[in-house]
Amino acid sequence: MEIERADPPAPARDPAAGARDRAAGPDPVPARSRRSPFGLLWRLIDGRPDDTRPQIMRRAHVLVTVATGLANLVGALVVLLFSVVVPTPDGSVSDRIRLINFVVFAAYVVAAVPVGLILGERFFRRARRLVEGNLRPDNRERVLLLYGPLRLMAVHLTLWGIGTVGWVIINLPFSWLLAVKLGVTSLLGGITTCTVVYLLTERLLRRAVTTALSAGIPGRTGLPGVVARSVLAWALGTAVPLLGLIVLAVGSFGLAKVTLHDFAVVVLALGGTSLLVGLGVTYGAARAIADPVESVRLGLARVERGDLDVEVPVYDASEVGLLQAGFNHMAAGLREHARLQDLFGRQVGEDVAKVALEHGIDLGGELREVAVIFVDLVGSTRLAADRPPTEVVKLLNDFFAVVVEVIGAHGGWINKFEGDAALAIFGAPLALEGAQSRALAAARELAERLRREVPTLRAAVGVSAGEAVAGHIGAEERFEYTVIGDPVNEAARLTDLAKTTADGVLAAGSVVESAGADEAAHWWLGEEVTLRGRTQETRLASPRQEP
Repeated sequence: MEIERADPPAPARDPAAGARDRAAGPDPVPARSRRSPFGLLWRLIDGRPDDTRPQIMRRAHVLVTVATGLANLVGALVVLLFSVVVPTPDGSVSDRIRLINFVVFAAYVVAAVPVGLILGERFFRRARRLVEGNLRPDNRERVLLLYGPLRLMAVHLTLWGIGTVGWVIINLPFSWLLAVKLGVTSLLGGITTCTVVYLLTERLLRRAVTTALSAGIPGRTGLPGVVARSVLAWALGTAVPLLGLIVLAVGSFGLAKVTLHDFAVVVLALGGTSLLVGLGVTYGAARAIADPVESVRLGLARVERGDLDVEVPVYDASEVGLLQAGFNHMAAGLREHARLQDLFGRQVGEDVAKVALEHGIDLGGELREVAVIFVDLVGSTRLAADRPPTEVVKLLNDFFAVVVEVIGAHGGWINKFEGDAALAIFGAPLALEGAQSRALAAARELAERLRREVPTLRAAVGVSAGEAVAGHIGAEERFEYTVIGDPVNEAARLTDLAKTTADGVLAAGSVVESAGADEAAHWWLGEEVTLRGRTQETRLASPRQEP
């Protein structure tokens, strides 16, 4: 069964081109996300795709400082609000105690915020040196940057813990129940705030982390994965508010009575806060998973369209990061495969490479109806003797460039180069409609273009057609695809005879007779001769002189 000819695949793009060559690394936000309602926010956070590493770190430094400062201030105000809204188990609190708590709380916030900024600045100094100065950080340096959000969260959690303990100690002399109330309120508020700080920092540092992970993902980082982030979003949006209500209910049963009014106020405050915080945290956790999945999906779409010059950013060390890195490894493998296929096609011909890749390689051959062109230089021995080798090579390359272009334009392919000669095949390994007409047209154009474009060389062209054996010849360790048969021998002998003619082109008359009428009209049939090494006569055909 014959294999129908298909259009050759488009050549792969240069693997060295594209976004991955940018010093700042690939853009971590998918293009579709940038066109979403939050697109302006993403552009503000990540900047432009062509930003330099120092610009990326400066932007991340400013945004993280502002975001974490605002998160802690809002968290402190919410805790202060709940300390007033939540009823005290043992009754009313005097104005004096309220004033002391407010002064202590405000003083600690004013003192703790600069301390947090200073401690955070130490991390950014190290991260800035890493991102700006080292194009290929080692495993320890990558872990440092990956653990940046956790380190900053630990700093803020420590400050919240110190403040909570201090607040409890200060209120113990007044009322241990008041101290427990303020301690639980501050603890829950601090945990929520610090988790929000972690999510914000992780998102704001994404572009910087991308540059550090371009060289690879460190193994076993212990960072939260997809499941941990989902549970974390649930905990902040659901568990913390419910825990606050449970604590209030337990306290009302076991310690003091809580009026329905006070309980309703607490429910409204916790419910409203949980709605806002839960929405923000859930959205942030969902985007942390959706963004890389979207980038991989868009990358797969580009690969499906034939664009192998694609790389997605890797800014995570969890399952999501492994997914991104896996896609990049796949794309790199496809680029390497395309490069090897391109080189293979250049060596043996695109059709031969296509058949070999799709159907495998078996030693042996099959009978094929083919048309053959043999082209050979005249006086190549003298050419090599009279000119320097570099000039000879250049002339041969110019000569073969024309041969390859003309043969390919007419649907054939170069089976082999033999020193200063070339053998072109039409109709193998893939069937080719009108192979005889194509070969004759290629021979006419080839002779004309060689005379015009490589005038210092003279070439002879022979054309034949018929049944031949086409297949892989050799051994398992080393073989080649070739065509063997009478048409090949006849074309070679016609080329030798064409060297003595003015036009330098001869074809077998049987080829012209089997060609289409349009192409046959460009040829005239001459005498019959017995070619060297053959027993049957061959009728010669030459191109007609165009008016």
